[in-house]
Amino acid sequence: MAVKSLLKEPKKQEYATKLTLIGIFLTIFTVFTTKMPVRNSIKRDYQIKPLDITLLGLATMRLGRMVSYDRVAEPIRQLFVKTVPDDYGAGMTVQARGLGVRQTLGQLLSCPICVGTWIAAGLVYGLHMLPNPTRVFLAITASTGVAEILNAITETFNWLAEAARKASGVKND
Repeated sequence: MAVKSLLKEPKKQEYATKLTLIGIFLTIFTVFTTKMPVRNSIKRDYQIKPLDITLLGLATMRLGRMVSYDRVAEPIRQLFVKTVPDDYGAGMTVQARGLGVRQTLGQLLSCPICVGTWIAAGLVYGLHMLPNPTRVFLAITASTGVAEILNAITETFNWLAEAARKASGVKND
């Protein structure tokens, strides 16, 4: 009976931590959308333009991948995740470490889409509160996002060309 109780405890911690993170996210969202003082005391609607959506999407994609995969974020990430060979032998994968808060933060940091939600929220809040510096930051990170996409396309074409050469029997010098 005691063993079953111990086995359930990590799951309870994980759920409690996830619910806490959801609560924090929703609290920040609620405060931002309902209680934020409007600059210069002029009531105005906040509008996100199509270019903003494009910049936000590219910047969020790039920053989410940076946090989850890139070496530059490894010192922070390694506190919560470990890199292990994947089950298929195709490469490496990231797994959360520990239990409770550490595990939940590891799960968040190892998922570029999950951490991207938090990043996107921060960027949108930044656009509202400090639009000019946030737009500069968005332009920089969105540009690297476009470069990453172009690199992935180039790598895919290179891989396909190499596979076609191998299939046809042509040797690559």
